[in-house]
Amino acid sequence: MRMTFRGTWLLPVSLLRLLLLIVIREVGNHNYDSSQRLGTYYDFIVIGAGSAGAAVAARLSEVPGWRVLLLESGGQPPPESHVPALFSVLLQGDADWNFKSTRQKHGLRGFQDQSIIINRGKVVGGTSTINFMMYVRGHRKDFDNWAAMGNPGWDYASVLPYFKKSEDYRGTRHAATAEYHGFGGPLSVEDKSWYSPILHGFLAAGQQLGYHIIDPNGPEMIGFSVPDMTIKDGWRWTTAEAYLKPAADRRNLHVVLNAHVTQIMFDQNKRAVGVRFDHKGESKTALVKREIIVSGGAISSPQILMVSGVGPAKHLHQHGIPIVADVPGVGQNLQDHASIFGLSWTTSPGTTISLLTLANPTALADYIFRRKGPFSTPIGIEGHAWIEADEGDPYWPELQFLFISGTAMFDNGIAIPDLIGYNRQFFYDYFLPIQGEDGFSIAPMLTRARSRGSVTLKSSDPKAHPVIDPNYLSHPTDVKNLIKGVKFALAVGNTPAMKEGFNAKFHDKVVPGCEHFIVGTDEYWECLIRHLTATTYHFAGTCKMAPGSDPYGVVDHNLKVRGVAGLRVADASVMPLVVSANPNAAIIMIGEKVADLIKADWGAISPYPPTVGYL
Repeated sequence: MRMTFRGTWLLPVSLLRLLLLIVIREVGNHNYDSSQRLGTYYDFIVIGAGSAGAAVAARLSEVPGWRVLLLESGGQPPPESHVPALFSVLLQGDADWNFKSTRQKHGLRGFQDQSIIINRGKVVGGTSTINFMMYVRGHRKDFDNWAAMGNPGWDYASVLPYFKKSEDYRGTRHAATAEYHGFGGPLSVEDKSWYSPILHGFLAAGQQLGYHIIDPNGPEMIGFSVPDMTIKDGWRWTTAEAYLKPAADRRNLHVVLNAHVTQIMFDQNKRAVGVRFDHKGESKTALVKREIIVSGGAISSPQILMVSGVGPAKHLHQHGIPIVADVPGVGQNLQDHASIFGLSWTTSPGTTISLLTLANPTALADYIFRRKGPFSTPIGIEGHAWIEADEGDPYWPELQFLFISGTAMFDNGIAIPDLIGYNRQFFYDYFLPIQGEDGFSIAPMLTRARSRGSVTLKSSDPKAHPVIDPNYLSHPTDVKNLIKGVKFALAVGNTPAMKEGFNAKFHDKVVPGCEHFIVGTDEYWECLIRHLTATTYHFAGTCKMAPGSDPYGVVDHNLKVRGVAGLRVADASVMPLVVSANPNAAIIMIGEKVADLIKADWGAISPYPPTVGYL
């Protein structure tokens, strides 16, 4: 089957290589690595140069008297990472950790081995270098709830200044909500600049269903929207570009790439005093005078803590790791935004994106000479929406909908099955009838999933991938909410805007494995959900921020790790509950805020008082 479309695939790939040769000469290939200046003692060591870690290191290095070391396991950004449309080329490559989940008991039935590849950035800039670039902060109640759970200083009014501090809003759509945006910050945020005709139908469908077109980063999150993107003038804008490149001339900031941290070292008083890391085939040591900040992400941060002796004592004993601090919550509370991928509709020809769109020489020229057109934006998700919750505050959404221009057969089954992880036989059995058709997909996404998983150690080897069990769909409320999501997606597809305007027709082939259920019943939709629901790559929660009364808390509200001194965690892992949207913006906010917390603790005057700028 794959060979049938080989000729179709080779033309765009050849054109993309030509594009890269031209583009990279212009953007330049900045050398972030300063390992030739590596010293022995630093005031602060930051582990991980991702969405939070790059912000933390850059902000700490603003204090001239502090020496800051930033250690990153990955290397330089690959050339294709600069071109927004090529984000999928980065997945499962050298810039990706290529983690894999355990076999899932309750779902992933349409996926190979009932498991998934978990894409996380192993590169300077971290996952901001390989992600979809959507800029959404989350609902104000996400943060108010963090504070209500016993984490003072994390309410919406307290974190909004840090969102605004990080942001350089360059868009045009949200003039009415400008007071909620930041201007002049390091992170460029722009309108999604190119989209296919079907997006107009999606927005009109929302209006026909009674919803407004909104700015989800403004005062209201219920409604339909076109995403804002972390892009600048047609380039992907990572935290490496935003924070590290401007700080590169500071002599007090040392960035070491391809440096895999193997252990955090503690003294007899359980104070973090340094790190060991592998670099260029050697085991090296760096010592710290003040603090270590772990920003490895929701998968790697708990692993680093555990191999260093901070974690559940029984689990560490099983792997022969000496106990520094018994912290049972390390690696627990794993959360993700599970999404249904595969609800597809066919449409009239020429209304959605296709491989021919990218292969068109006009599109290529438009990007090379003007930084416009389909290459200037990530391909796929063109709109999103949030709807009211059934329980509790109705305006705190439990579902987000990702509107995708294209079906799972977008590339005729060449790469998508492996990128997403479908079982190929299942994939072709279900999707083959819409091969060659224009169409769109709507992916209902759980924003506040109840299911909880874990990250545990496979062995004491710090280079062995951990055991990652998302435990998808283990909570019945998640299934119930996704059934609601399916029905709402169908309602969108059935609006006059979609049916009459674009001839939308739902792909109603019975899902293989669900033949014994009556199509359209809740039982059938549950079966579909257990086959087609997978990750949205929004992992969080494994080093939970919580008060001392919570036995599974890992860090306090200042992000200091329990049971030890001189150690903090700052990334998605500290979220007690993942935010109700794509989390990259919130992770950067966490990096910004912890930098000010550290500055306050060590007597440095913050350039941005946290009490300024909220509404």
